Amino acid sequence: MSEALVAVETAGTDASVPAVSGARQFWRRLRAQRAALVAAAVVALLVLVALAAPLLTALEGQDPTTYHPTLIDSARGGVPIGSFGGISADHWLGVEPQTGRDMFARLVYGARVSLGVALAATVVQVILGIAMGVASGLGNRYVDLILSRITDIFVSMPLMIMALALLAIVPNSFPRPVLVALIIALVSGWSTTAKMVRAQTLTLKNLDYVAASRLSGWSTWRTAVRELLPGLAAPVITYSALLIPQNISAEAALSFLGVGVKPPTPSWGQMLTSADVWYQAAPQYLLLPAAALFVTVFALTILGDGVRVALDPRAASRLRIGTGRKREARAETAVPATGTPDAAAAQKEDRA
Repeated sequence: MSEALVAVETAGTDASVPAVSGARQFWRRLRAQRAALVAAAVVALLVLVALAAPLLTALEGQDPTTYHPTLIDSARGGVPIGSFGGISADHWLGVEPQTGRDMFARLVYGARVSLGVALAATVVQVILGIAMGVASGLGNRYVDLILSRITDIFVSMPLMIMALALLAIVPNSFPRPVLVALIIALVSGWSTTAKMVRAQTLTLKNLDYVAASRLSGWSTWRTAVRELLPGLAAPVITYSALLIPQNISAEAALSFLGVGVKPPTPSWGQMLTSADVWYQAAPQYLLLPAAALFVTVFALTILGDGVRVALDPRAASRLRIGTGRKREARAETAVPATGTPDAAAAQKEDRA
């Protein structure tokens, strides 16, 4: 139905001018934001480092699990030997206190676990949240009531307590990263996404083009896919970018409680947990994973805000018009000054 309305509106335009696709418009608006592009480059670099972790550690000649007892000072409680945590040509970021495991290898392999768990949990949260939210918003009052109460139950569930209970009954043979991702996704996150999607669906379904599609005989599924999902893209993508750092923090919290990813598999949260007693003797052991988490969260936040602006035409138009002095300068150049021939002609036309 929306395609028909667009066709009617554009029937009088010049057919020789090709319409700009939505993807090209999105890329053009996103490209105008330098901060979002830098954040996207940082996120892409982090993902590339995580995927290329075996290659990077092979170039260094180390792995994340091998102990190096000769590189630590046992007389001082396991502090790395050498300056800056034992940084050398063989260990680019030093070694881990008390074990001597390579810090660079554990950091890049920890990126695979932390980002992988967070991304997998986010995908499940978004899919489940969209399904529940759209079904609740488009269903009758009984469907809406039942699904809303189910969502409220999961909103009130404490993640840590439920994770402790579920991880206690799941056998150890089950892959722990997959289990942690499923627990984070199913216990928390999706319910908030469902509430947000439901509120947006209730707003969008009252618009003319959605009501027209339903009155024309379209099924609920076709209306949701063709008319509602494009309108839900901006808030869902923005919220998804904020869910990823939250899921990374949740994985770190589970590792702190001892129910997250088990050693020797590295993760940033696990590294932070075991670094709390070494921050004075070996500060790089705490600063490196903390800096990785900070950069990841900050870049994802900036990228999420940039995507929101690129998907919102009103926000994009405000950026395109400008604010402050730029807007005043454009207004002065657009309106002729009083006393000029153009202004006199304009006044004569107004009097006539």
